Amino acid sequence: MNNRQLEIVLYGRKKCHLCEEVELIIRALAEEFPLQLSVVDIESDEQLHEEMMLVIPVVAIDGEVVFRSITHVVTMEELRAEFARRHN
Repeated sequence: MNNRQLEIVLYGRKKCHLCEEVELIIRALAEEFPLQLSVVDIESDEQLHEEMMLVIPVVAIDGEVVFRSITHVVTMEELRAEFARRHN
């Protein structure tokens, strides 16, 4: 196992309960995986807002958008599996 930190960006907006839930999941997974979490408010950027307003929360890992909330919101199990795959 390596010690490289995963760079996680959570795109969402204020008062989005789903975004808050995913943030809590990622923070919980930080106990298992070395990661750096940045939370980006899509309403602070017109282009991001246009691109992501219907699919937040969005999770990017190491610069790659991996999870968009199109049919469902990412689960802890899905995030854990993806973090483990990228970390090993």
